[in-house]
Amino acid sequence: MEQLLHYVWKHKLFALKPLQTTAGQAVEIIDPGLPNMHAGPDFFNAKIKIDGVQWVGNVEIHQRASDWFKHGHQLDAAYDSVILHVASQIDAVPVRGNGDPIPQMELHCPPSVEANYKRLLEEDHYPACHSLIPSLPALLVHGWLSRLQVERFENKAGQIQNRLEACNGDWENAFFITLARNFGFGVNSDTFELWAKTIPMGAVNKHRDNLFQIEAIFFGQAGLLQELPLDAYTESMIKEYRYLRHKFSLTPSDECHWRFLRMRPGNFPHIRIAQLACLYFHAQGLLSQLMEAGTLKQVRGLLCGGTSEYWLTHYRFGEVSPPHPKSLSGKSIDLLIINTVIPFLYAYGKHRANEILCQRACTFLEELKPENNYIIRMWQECGLKAAHAGDSQALIQLKKNYCDLKKCLYCRIGYEYLKRN
Repeated sequence: MEQLLHYVWKHKLFALKPLQTTAGQAVEIIDPGLPNMHAGPDFFNAKIKIDGVQWVGNVEIHQRASDWFKHGHQLDAAYDSVILHVASQIDAVPVRGNGDPIPQMELHCPPSVEANYKRLLEEDHYPACHSLIPSLPALLVHGWLSRLQVERFENKAGQIQNRLEACNGDWENAFFITLARNFGFGVNSDTFELWAKTIPMGAVNKHRDNLFQIEAIFFGQAGLLQELPLDAYTESMIKEYRYLRHKFSLTPSDECHWRFLRMRPGNFPHIRIAQLACLYFHAQGLLSQLMEAGTLKQVRGLLCGGTSEYWLTHYRFGEVSPPHPKSLSGKSIDLLIINTVIPFLYAYGKHRANEILCQRACTFLEELKPENNYIIRMWQECGLKAAHAGDSQALIQLKKNYCDLKKCLYCRIGYEYLKRN
């Protein structure tokens, strides 16, 4: 329960009674300090009065005082700056490297906090804090959702940065991989990302004015040109891909395991790849255009592509279907904006130190309707209703990065739950 003891110290949830060291000196906690997530003492720059004298330094917390020696802190100079050692079981006297004893205070987790924490961990209903949510002040909820929205921005910017490094700093390539991943719309997202990494963008750019050749590279690299039955279009595409494969030394991925089960035909990988090829064909310099677009209407206009003529009457190669346009729906376009365009606005804005792009990302999110998925519906049933896409992104962040990981101690709602009597 050392983690919970850290929490009690950080939020000063200990009993309101005079505190003192094990030697009987009066202790006043002015500032518990800043939590340290890396090696070294648990809290930095704490301000504490001990026997009337104010000290500024670090604080170390253990379940048992003897853990000081168990962890070898007496041999680590980084712990010589500790001004107070806190433990719930006093079974040793901690010392610095020179042998000087360190002031020590016994601290216990209040029974109500411990009971609430145990209740959160053992609650069968999901989320565990559901009973408290309806009574939370609107201002508290708004503040926490705003913080979560920024966290989600940072998480997605980190993912983009990783792709950017893998692409040797090529923003266009990193954007294509991110866009392709989100064309998978969940079910095939991982496969689309694997596929996109096999696409040689330099080779595709040389044939960007020919949609058929773009499709040949895209479908060939996806491993989708070996299907039966064949037709004239498919046979021509196979021949074209063989030529381009030889020309650019292409190797189709053997890791693309496309999913079709319980999927609407409009979501088949064939259609999504055809839409992506058409989008890539029509919108040259797509990333630049999206970064310059000042309104959602302009962004939607850049993403509302369709497919080549063949796919108007097909969902898979060689299988004719009634004529039907295969354009992206408005909902799908908005999801691409939320998961691709807006994160790139934020990441690119940070990269260029351009606050306008970062602010535009926030504005777009707040102008879009909230997503409608099982996560958002779950929170709505608990009393947290998303007003716009910024809120829905925050609620997704809350579930995935806090609730699913049982990180109640780091959640603002968890704090309110723990401190109640």
